[in-house]
Amino acid sequence: MKKILFLFLSFFSFLSYSQEIIEETIESYELSANRKLKIYVPNSYATDSLRSYPLTVVLDSQLLFDTYVGNAKMFAFSDKAPEQIIVGVDQSNSTQRKIDCSYEFSNNLPTNDGDNFYRFIRGELLDHLELNYRVSPFKTIIGHNLTGNFMNFFLIEDKPGFNAFICINPDYAPEMPGYIASKAESIKEQTFYYVCSGDYESNQKQTQIAQVANLLAENENKKFSFKNQFFEGITTTTSQGQAIPQALSFIFDIYSEVSENEFGERVKNLSPAEAIAYLETKYVEIDYLFGSDLKIREKDIYAIEKIIIEKEDGAYLKDFGKMLMKLYEESPLGNYYIGLYYEKKNMLKKALRNYKDGYMKVPNNHESAVGYYKNVERVLERMEAEGYSRDEFAEDAIEEYEESDEYVEEEYEDENSEEIVEEKYVEEESSEEESDDEESEIEEEESESDDE
Repeated sequence: MKKILFLFLSFFSFLSYSQEIIEETIESYELSANRKLKIYVPNSYATDSLRSYPLTVVLDSQLLFDTYVGNAKMFAFSDKAPEQIIVGVDQSNSTQRKIDCSYEFSNNLPTNDGDNFYRFIRGELLDHLELNYRVSPFKTIIGHNLTGNFMNFFLIEDKPGFNAFICINPDYAPEMPGYIASKAESIKEQTFYYVCSGDYESNQKQTQIAQVANLLAENENKKFSFKNQFFEGITTTTSQGQAIPQALSFIFDIYSEVSENEFGERVKNLSPAEAIAYLETKYVEIDYLFGSDLKIREKDIYAIEKIIIEKEDGAYLKDFGKMLMKLYEESPLGNYYIGLYYEKKNMLKKALRNYKDGYMKVPNNHESAVGYYKNVERVLERMEAEGYSRDEFAEDAIEEYEESDEYVEEEYEDENSEEIVEEKYVEEESSEEESDDEESEIEEEESESDDE
């Protein structure tokens, strides 16, 4: 029975995986031949018609495609990287692979056959994908050994065809280290370059890759990000499985939520204004690089919360709250931070109004409802301690809220909601007739409180 269940689950997993993989044959004018492609498209592609996806081209797909797809799915599921469209170019014919990646010994640039394969990738393949799939401007290319050298031709051209390069145990041509180092100094668009090798390689190859690593380590161009890894005690095959997740983590580091290391190194000592700007810039760069319209994560909001509250006496709480209200209109967080700002300023009427706005956004019976309502109770208790009538203030606050142009008016059509509002904020029915003198006194008190 266990064997049958295992086989069923394995078949289901394979079926699910295969449904995400599209197999295509593209007729190439440049190669005067057909080439087989494997294309992974995320499940969300069919349900989100406005979204575009970063593109990855996998050379040597017979070796690297499945490993790359598996890691890309895991990173996307963990919110460590955006979902990607992944295209594998079949090079299982070893003779054709050598022809594709061939270069002249005189200058180490592509031969005529190598140039044909270059134009196939740079022109025909990318044009085909951009025409038929919603791909974002961010593109990654990955190769191994021979293709790990060939892919650098897309880097050293006048305008690089890719934004990220993953070179696994590359067989660099003799002149390639110099080409790469020269390009790294002048590149103008944000580019990521990952290379790895290990003690499983020959001494000559280790020296050659180390030469590239040393040259790039001296590069001071902030637009060129570089990472080198040297593996020990593993094999060439296992290096592929270790290199790919390391490369993804490096390339998509900015996409992830603020980590403990990132907070400690880049955020902890910032002022409130700088912390807010850091988050805004982080997510602008995510959108710019990956085409991901990603809102600031709540975890990242909480990451800088202490800075906003404790530094500079909470002077930036209001700005922080307004930013969050624009991003998350239905969330109570923005109202909470604005309410806290006014509470710190002892402008208690405005504090109560915002706390109440936030409380009304919390779903019924939600675990956080009690916590949000404690903010309302705290302000009411402070007002009582300062001599305000709880009933008078509650009535006045509700009336002021309903007439306010500064905040979005909410209509509570549900009778139960109206009863809850009345029960929580007005303990007794107010007298229908109030003297003009009493109204004037309330208006004067309100004005004095706001001025404070």
